[in-house]
Amino acid sequence: MSRSYDPESRIKVIGSDLGWSREVWSQLADTGILGLGFDPDEAGQIEIMVVLTEAGRRLAPEPILHAALAPGALIAELGTDAQKGQLDDVAAGQRLLAFAYLEPGQRRPTTTVTTQAARQGDSWTLTGRKNPVLAGDCADALVVSATLPDGGTGLFLVDAKVVTRHPFRIFDGQRGAQVDLDGAAAEPLGDAVDVSDAISGAIVRIQSGLCAEAVGAMEEALRLTTDYLKTRKQFGVTLNKFQALTQRAADMYVSLEMARSMSLYAAMSIADGNLDPLIASRADVQIGRSGRHIAQESIQMHGGIGVTAEYPVSHYAARLTAIEHTLGTSVDHVHNLIDHLADYDLARL
Repeated sequence: MSRSYDPESRIKVIGSDLGWSREVWSQLADTGILGLGFDPDEAGQIEIMVVLTEAGRRLAPEPILHAALAPGALIAELGTDAQKGQLDDVAAGQRLLAFAYLEPGQRRPTTTVTTQAARQGDSWTLTGRKNPVLAGDCADALVVSATLPDGGTGLFLVDAKVVTRHPFRIFDGQRGAQVDLDGAAAEPLGDAVDVSDAISGAIVRIQSGLCAEAVGAMEEALRLTTDYLKTRKQFGVTLNKFQALTQRAADMYVSLEMARSMSLYAAMSIADGNLDPLIASRADVQIGRSGRHIAQESIQMHGGIGVTAEYPVSHYAARLTAIEHTLGTSVDHVHNLIDHLADYDLARL
């Protein structure tokens, strides 16, 4: 990733029609990255955390989490043997997936959806709208959540060719799409039963992955800022001679370490088999606060150059902002935690 993405080459890649590099995607497949977590005996959330931290450090635009790891893990968990056979192509970088679960107006993670599944003999169709679907613009197949006729939420595999997609570009360079399903042919992922727990677990894994990516971005934003303070001169001395600025950089480091601890906590909990949405919310709250603090301070201490598209620190700020607004902001997750205060004998602020 370091070889592929210096600031200039990354700007060129994210400005392309696809928004990421097929060549880098193939390299990720060759090293086994795109199949992480499909077999829990070989790799799990800790390995995914390590990889996505490095992806965040380089701001790699490849949709590793959204086009491979997250939907692939659901197929590995719930799919039939034939459906699991698709994962070989996913791990090889030859087939792209997307997890279509969010719907317009949803701010916090939820398994309740308005998309409807209808059965006609042995066939199924889906009707509804999913937005945003990250990596939905380039996916070959979609894993779609829908309300079952008898209640509950099921998951279905849908060929991307039978849906209407409205691609869009996010301000940080990532891509997504609005997906409209109008009687789209679908195949149940495994059995057509309520899999709300599996969906909730997938969302928790996505949140952990985003936390890891944010930590990598924070690390690099802090490094860029401290390097700038060591080289930029004002009044004949470098900026790191000014105590107020070094203290602010130290505060950024504290925010980074708090975020790293919570990312580790979230990933280790998943690795232990505890996919608790409240743990994910705790991590998201700290990641959001730390990311906002580090993004704002890194731009402020760079001065005017910090907001230019040619300098990388603004791109790190944009990515951290986008991550905080994916699956609910830190404020949304605070409300989620507040809703569960009665579950505890003691709560500290």
